[in-house]
Amino acid sequence: MEQSKWYERRWMALGFLAFSLLVIALDNTVLNLALPSISRELGSSASGLQWIVDAYVLVFAAFLLTMGSIGDRIGRKPTLQVGLVIFGCFSLGAALANSTGMLIAMRAAMGFGGAVIMPATLSILTATFRDPKERAQAIALWAAVFALGLGIGPLVGGWLLEHFSWSSVFYINVPIVVVGLLGGHFFIQNSKDERVREVDIVGSLLSITGLFALVYAIIQAGDDGWTADNVIYAFIAAGALLAAFIIWEFRSSNPMLPMAFFKNMSFTGANLALTLVAFALMGSMFFVSQYFQSVQGYSPLQAGIRLLPMALTSFVAAAMSARLAQQIGTKLAVGFGILTAAAGLFYLSRVAEADTSYGVIVLGMCIMSLGIGTTMSPATNSIMGSIPVRQAGVGSAMNDTTRMVGGALGVAVLGSIMNTAYISKIETFNGVLPAGIFDLVRSSIQGAHIAAAAIPDAGLAQLVVDQANNAFTSGMAEALLVGAIILAVASVVTLIILPTRVCPPREEADAATAAK
Repeated sequence: MEQSKWYERRWMALGFLAFSLLVIALDNTVLNLALPSISRELGSSASGLQWIVDAYVLVFAAFLLTMGSIGDRIGRKPTLQVGLVIFGCFSLGAALANSTGMLIAMRAAMGFGGAVIMPATLSILTATFRDPKERAQAIALWAAVFALGLGIGPLVGGWLLEHFSWSSVFYINVPIVVVGLLGGHFFIQNSKDERVREVDIVGSLLSITGLFALVYAIIQAGDDGWTADNVIYAFIAAGALLAAFIIWEFRSSNPMLPMAFFKNMSFTGANLALTLVAFALMGSMFFVSQYFQSVQGYSPLQAGIRLLPMALTSFVAAAMSARLAQQIGTKLAVGFGILTAAAGLFYLSRVAEADTSYGVIVLGMCIMSLGIGTTMSPATNSIMGSIPVRQAGVGSAMNDTTRMVGGALGVAVLGSIMNTAYISKIETFNGVLPAGIFDLVRSSIQGAHIAAAAIPDAGLAQLVVDQANNAFTSGMAEALLVGAIILAVASVVTLIILPTRVCPPREEADAATAAK
């Protein structure tokens, strides 16, 4: 009787799982929109802005695997609720931050909360929807709501920034967390791995430190250069720690992440696809909100409205992607989606200039979003359908880890390409402007606009603004072209290695064969 009650509530449970995920989607996109305001009010440099974004990513990525594994063991519902409380409390702390350093620290703590929330939502979904077709549709709706959050985030954030200070974009997380907690308490059923296993403490420590070192190296490479000593040392440490993690997991009797998962190409191929899609998405989104505000002069609300078609396209594509994958297969759905996203980025790299009209830009944004929306759900379903339900937390965490690492890599690599191009074009003012003014112009496009306002010569001030706008746009175009090339290659690789249909885990395939 009790099980029947939860079964009848499964779609309502999905709604609150998606709502819990919404707080993460909103937070990421709202923050991107608030970066120019934060730069002005806290005096954050381009490096500071990048760390406000990447401190969250760094901690999130480092703890995902461990928190997914812990959720499998102690119960996914209480894990989700604890994560929501952590995220809500440190969102409040971020809203009250009065310095760049304090905001970075609060964002890091929010990243830990996010690492608890995100794998729990997808693992609960997988345990709730056992029928493969129903699970695929549920994951499609889960992905669609995440995409919608990416869209309404800029809109909500734009309205908040139009009427309140940048801190309001963090206050908005608190009521969402409260609703997620209350709804989850009444409608979400708890689940966990019924096989009692010891906690893989060594594996957890190696994965946390290894992923932390890897993401740190990627982030710092974008700021200090790929050959800087600290970057090289961090990559060496990451390689050693992650190699030790893999060896330990092979030998452990209770591995946190069974290496056998990677023998299934439905798992490995889909994780690779999500890594590269996240690379392009997060890397490009880091530029777009700044492009609309700092280059084209739109207010935060106006920029948010102009980003809405991008998310609505992704929402519709994600919602329909399960049906598409059933008709043409996971391989073609994911491969086609990645290639479409590559076409969108390539188009944007060709047309983006400081004065490009919105109609021209939004076309490329929608093409990219169509591809991303088509890719995310089938790839996620491929991962979750290829592992045992009892280990859904680890599978979900792996799905999320690849996105976070890919996203951090995208911001670092594409950001590095953009910054290099920007600085090279700004060097023409070296010696023309006073040293302090030039350093501000060189630091970021926001700094260039602030510096221009302090230059007495109106003609020179306008020249600085124009040159900075063109330098930023030129660098953005170069970065988007690199992203397009990487996605095009990823599409080909996906079509080669990803199976046409999701291959279930061996134990479920054996059970299905025995039933026949």
